[in-house]
Amino acid sequence: MDPATAGPVDWHAAARVAGRLAAPGPTAGRDELAALVAELRTSAGVAARHVVDATGMAPADGRPADVLARVHVVDRPRWAQANAEMFAVMAAPLARRSDGTPVEVPDAARLAAAAQAGGVLALLAGKVLGQFDPFTAGEGEVGRLLLVAPNVLQVERALGVDPHDFRLWVSLHEQTHALQFAAAPWLAAHLRARSAELLSDLADLAPRPDRPRDRAARTAGPRLEDLLGALVRAVTGPEGSGGVLQVLTPRQRTVFDEVSAVMALLEGHADVMMDEVGPRVVPSVRSIRRAFERRRDQAARAGGVERVLRRLLGLDLKLAQYRDGAAFVRAVRRTVGPDGFNAVWSGAAALPTAAEVGDPAAWVRRVHG
Repeated sequence: MDPATAGPVDWHAAARVAGRLAAPGPTAGRDELAALVAELRTSAGVAARHVVDATGMAPADGRPADVLARVHVVDRPRWAQANAEMFAVMAAPLARRSDGTPVEVPDAARLAAAAQAGGVLALLAGKVLGQFDPFTAGEGEVGRLLLVAPNVLQVERALGVDPHDFRLWVSLHEQTHALQFAAAPWLAAHLRARSAELLSDLADLAPRPDRPRDRAARTAGPRLEDLLGALVRAVTGPEGSGGVLQVLTPRQRTVFDEVSAVMALLEGHADVMMDEVGPRVVPSVRSIRRAFERRRDQAARAGGVERVLRRLLGLDLKLAQYRDGAAFVRAVRRTVGPDGFNAVWSGAAALPTAAEVGDPAAWVRRVHG
């Protein structure tokens, strides 16, 4: 069953909608844009070599450092389309219930969901500087690294930072992600499996043509109406209202927390590495970091429509992952050094739990004794 054409969302249609709705970004002359694209490509190659040196990590398959990823410099519509492709892969478990039976969704509903998903991706397309995608690679391929040229240009202008330094700084973050998955080739499959477990539970909420609705609701855990109501509370309610997390079953919440802890590790590690390369490589790294953190804080305090979007799209959770994960990485590296920290990539059992992200010493005791 093709994941792009099965399940509750028509992802081919979502990609088309996202590509049409994504805003084009800031204007610039042809020469400036050509130079931006060329420099982002160059920066990605330079960054790969620096993150290998800074982390003490190496690809498990022995590939050279400058081929950690397939580098794509893209505009906003292409980023949105690429992410629709990735979500088609990641959301494939929604096409079947946990017992293997297909989820049957009317075409009109699938197209409506595609319009909503495409609209969300179009909004996010204006916010993302770069992204590493390990999930859509074919057999024998490395993952793809997306650098969103108009967003890099817009942010470096808004922050008033050195463009050359900023482009390399962004590339350092994304190439750290590429190295994480190259050094731990089991990681992408692990994340897909854990995400699939959570999504399979959600697929069980879909009505069955051969089963009365009330019986399906009794056997599938939280009802779909409960999840939708919780989503509304997450967007419109007071801070700390809990939202969707309030209606997850204990097992679902365990999986959610596990995946969130891994994402905090990945994002925090990349944030630390992009700064640790230091002034030798990015001379204005400290001023870039200060300006970037001010921008993050201002976005987190925004009200109105921006606040609703941040809560709906989980951007506040993403910000917490950056900061909590970075604190975990720094604390562990101070205690056991870079090599001791790198034990985290040895296997799924060495990944930190949600509790350990907040208590790095507990991870050190468990893994290093």
